[in-house]
Amino acid sequence: MKHLLSIEKLPVADLEQILSNTPRIKAARGREEARPLAGQTWAIIFSKSSTRTRVSFEVGIRELGGSPMFLSANDIQLGRGEPIKDTARVLGRMVHGAVIRTFAQQDVEEFARFSNIPTINALTDDEHPCQILADILTFQEKRGSIRGKTVAFIGDGACNVAHSWIWAAVKLGFHLRIASPPPFQPSPTLLSRAGAKSSGAKPAVYEFASGAKVLVTEDLNLAADGADLLYTDVWVSMGKEAEAEERLRILAGYQINEALVRRARPDALVMHCLPAYRGKEIDDATFEAHAGTIFDEAENRLHVQKSILTWAVS
Repeated sequence: MKHLLSIEKLPVADLEQILSNTPRIKAARGREEARPLAGQTWAIIFSKSSTRTRVSFEVGIRELGGSPMFLSANDIQLGRGEPIKDTARVLGRMVHGAVIRTFAQQDVEEFARFSNIPTINALTDDEHPCQILADILTFQEKRGSIRGKTVAFIGDGACNVAHSWIWAAVKLGFHLRIASPPPFQPSPTLLSRAGAKSSGAKPAVYEFASGAKVLVTEDLNLAADGADLLYTDVWVSMGKEAEAEERLRILAGYQINEALVRRARPDALVMHCLPAYRGKEIDDATFEAHAGTIFDEAENRLHVQKSILTWAVS
């Protein structure tokens, strides 16, 4: 039984297998012979709104021969307080797999434990593994292996996307620089759990057995200098709307713009997991200058997720 619950818990060999299989799946789109989900129904259970994640999973399941069944939390008894483990035990007798987008990481893990069907994390407050796999695929399509390269994450470094970038760096041996104001930096506890050894330098540099280094700093220029990839996400993630005013105030200035791009390598990529709020985490001119990469990245959600689904039932 295979689950994709997080990058943290995904073995390196499986991570690499998903990435290595994706180009073949992408190239065969529209003329696939394999239908690994033929005769299967997959539940898509979302407690959070979505564009790219929902569409890419629904399309992907269909293209692999399966039937997606979309269920919002309000459509089923979860929205009225049924325990996740009871929902899991019911659905596990009726469907063949589940894709879950929700708040608590524990809910996805509990669903996987009690359902006895392949379960995929389509986003929680802790991680966004499908997004980061698509990001890495996009980088490798355009620049080759990400091992040894430098990714600069600008903005809310304590969000689920930044967390998944940390775990990916640890497993794949690339360097990650996170530029965030102190309230929005990743916790030392998370970095310690990832196996970090602090160099004792200021700003903090954490080193890992894979050769990865994670630098955490308030200085976005330091993070961007010579980077191979500049990356950002929204400042106000879903579920954080009540904190919007304070978040916007503290994160003001942590923006990818033309001046910051000039500090990176001349061929540096710029990515955004979308939706983008131009004028906040990225300015309009920079977004449009790199729109080709950003929308390749969005499309790659479909291809990576088809690879994940194929891996999950293999």
